[in-house]
Amino acid sequence: MFDTTLRDGEQAPGATLHPEQKIVIAKQLAMLGVDVIEPGFPISSPGDFMAVQRISQEIHGVEICGFARSVKEDIDSAIRATEAAERRRLHMFLSSSDIHLDFQLRKSRQQVIDIARSMVAYAKQFVERIEFSPMDATRTGDEFLFEIIEAAIEEGATIINIPDTVGYAMPEEYGAMFTRVMNHVRGGKQVEYSAHCHNDLGLAVANSLAAIRAGVTQVEVTVNGVGERAGNCSLEELVMAIETRKGALGVETGIRTEHIYATSQMVSRAMSFPIAFNKPIVGRNAFQHEAGIHQDGLLKNRNTYEIMDPEKLGVPRSMIILGKHSGRHAIKHRVSQFGVQLTSEQMESLYVQFKELADRQKVVQDHQLLELIGHTVNEVLEPYTLVQAQVLTGTEGHRMSSCIIKDNRLGKELVCSGTGDGAVEALVAGIKQALPLDVQFTDLELYSLSSGEQANGEAIVTVSVEGNHYRGVSVHQDVLMAVAQAFMAACNQAIREHQINEAAQDAFSSEDVEITIP
Repeated sequence: MFDTTLRDGEQAPGATLHPEQKIVIAKQLAMLGVDVIEPGFPISSPGDFMAVQRISQEIHGVEICGFARSVKEDIDSAIRATEAAERRRLHMFLSSSDIHLDFQLRKSRQQVIDIARSMVAYAKQFVERIEFSPMDATRTGDEFLFEIIEAAIEEGATIINIPDTVGYAMPEEYGAMFTRVMNHVRGGKQVEYSAHCHNDLGLAVANSLAAIRAGVTQVEVTVNGVGERAGNCSLEELVMAIETRKGALGVETGIRTEHIYATSQMVSRAMSFPIAFNKPIVGRNAFQHEAGIHQDGLLKNRNTYEIMDPEKLGVPRSMIILGKHSGRHAIKHRVSQFGVQLTSEQMESLYVQFKELADRQKVVQDHQLLELIGHTVNEVLEPYTLVQAQVLTGTEGHRMSSCIIKDNRLGKELVCSGTGDGAVEALVAGIKQALPLDVQFTDLELYSLSSGEQANGEAIVTVSVEGNHYRGVSVHQDVLMAVAQAFMAACNQAIREHQINEAAQDAFSSEDVEITIP
């Protein structure tokens, strides 16, 4: 697995990373288990040179790749930047398609062959492992493609990458191209092969899988599929396709899948690129279910509608989303999770109220369902209610929050305050003072649900208690209130579960136990 998130991925418009961010992500990629990291384009800027240099010095256990055009200055820069790496390679590229030769390089085929030979030979003086990429290979005719690859191999290239630079290839075409190169290029069986696919037609993962079937041993990927235009082959999608269909593909990646979700979130935040809700593997909806038929099957056996275990990907948990498509079984299951027992008549009354509410909004959140249950049984079920929250903000210094939280079990209102470097930190600090558990705020997602000054913001907060994760969701015109309510909802989930577990433990402990002494 050759990860180019920090080079090709960063070329996506607006995805620029500063060197410190690249170093943090590179460490995460090493933890994830990628084999090769391409940290940047050293000649392109002093910042990129520094990032590649520091990653070469600080990241161990992976091969570091310097990227360069087939130009001496580029090669020199890449070699200098990677000289401290435990293991390194040089990745050099040169256009090969007629449209690139005519309009970009303005050179003849023979001139390009001469450049390939001289630059690979030059680089071979300094580094053993050289990856050569004929750019726009999938729009290059076989005759010239074979010729330029042969020239690179003869001068010392050890890895041949055949890039689908503009995402033009179809899977069967791309796989067949590798087969032809392997069988017809002189020296073609002595080198490693790599696939590099762009996603302009949505085929990057499919093309990469076709290349694997053809015998390729390296695939170039990016986290979340980020990259030029429509992006690159998505690391998480390719890895899980291989993992899920091992029998069909017969290969392994060595990726530690439990780190996939955290890596995806890290890259998304660093680049300020939100992940699409329906993004496979790491999207918000990837393991969420709303349709009643699906929810019914899922509650009976997760394998009915989930082909992967989300927890093995580091995803906090799969979720049943309660909305207008949900059926009685899902509602009954969620009620039981709250530790509430309803009669058949109460359950039917709750279901009618639920459907009326679900028709008016997209999703019914847990705190709203608990309110409906409370109306049904004439009791407040949420352990705590956020009555009021205020934050004093300014341009400098700490933020201060003041919160009123009602303990519904005792019927008392608690006044709490907190401080923090930001408004969210101050709010969380204030609310936590009222809670009986040690709650860790682990993740925040914010979305705008409409446009204009009256827009509502949706906040999704994840908290952790003793290693278990809980998510709360809230929608409010005031984003800070949405965050506060979502945090409160997540905390209430944790507290309810803790209370249920304590009650079960107490019941077990209080049972009469007969001890017989022989």
